[in-house]
Amino acid sequence: MSFDDIIDRRNTHCAKWDVMEPLYGVPLKDGIAMWVADMDFRAPDCVQDAVQKMRDHGIYGYFGDDAEYKAAIQWWMKNRHGWDVKAGDIFTTHGLVNGTALCVDAFTEKGDGVVLFTPVYHAFAKVINAAGRKVVECPLVNNDDRYEMDFAAYDAQMTGAEKMVILCSPHNPGGRVWTRDELQGVADFAKRHDLLLVSDEIHHDLIISDAEHTVMPLVDPSIADRLVMMTAVTKTFNIAGAHTGNVIIADPDLHAKFAATMHALGMSPNSFGLFMTTAAYSPEGAAWVDELTTYLAGNRDLFDTAINAIPGLKSMPLEATYLAWVDFSGT
Repeated sequence: MSFDDIIDRRNTHCAKWDVMEPLYGVPLKDGIAMWVADMDFRAPDCVQDAVQKMRDHGIYGYFGDDAEYKAAIQWWMKNRHGWDVKAGDIFTTHGLVNGTALCVDAFTEKGDGVVLFTPVYHAFAKVINAAGRKVVECPLVNNDDRYEMDFAAYDAQMTGAEKMVILCSPHNPGGRVWTRDELQGVADFAKRHDLLLVSDEIHHDLIISDAEHTVMPLVDPSIADRLVMMTAVTKTFNIAGAHTGNVIIADPDLHAKFAATMHALGMSPNSFGLFMTTAAYSPEGAAWVDELTTYLAGNRDLFDTAINAIPGLKSMPLEATYLAWVDFSGT
């Protein structure tokens, strides 16, 4: 496929384009939708073929044996991230906003504090507040157009009422690929304050620089009893409509609590999402991602050059994701 293909998504019930005018007043006919993390590339052929195969079968019943699906996740995490995942540790959720909500429900109580390194993906705070928990903002430091963490300041903020910290790795919106030392700092912070650490790594396949991403379980094995991992194919392969994500929990006690929460809500997986995930996490999918990230790096460079040429604007250099974070304070 060619990433240069221009695909008109208008009037297809597409949130990115068809909700732009009601939400922001930007006309559909001449506006450019840049408000949500959703690419305008078709999914790779291997994913399209999996959907076509389901379509041709014509019966869309409940999903059953998930062994092949979990094996695909294991293969991907081992081959792309060097991480050995046990099949029994994998939960399937309706995306990672849903996964975040389930974690907040399973592992905290009303009134508990949940730490966020801000600015960060807006849905985290939305979920925390909706659940009756308290958002505890630990501001990132913008050091020469690069977000960094200040753990001394964060330590001083803690009151003992905090029970969870959510990390976005790589970071949305700043595009940081946290170094191994920074990730160790997060792990140590969680241990010092007895916090459950939820690591949302939905962007970890979208590295568009020489930076090296490390999945949190490989950083510090001693935090396995307080670590929840979240991953998904949806951003990488542009299939957010599949509403499928994975929460991966190695600790037996945490695993049991999360399972009980899912069971109480009567949750079951979306068959299309599981088939799409299985197809995406494959050698064909890996080759497509390698082409994609090269193309995205070129887009980032093009965008940054144009934005930085506008007086008063400055684009933060991205190491990962396909987002953009522009400073308008000079206007």
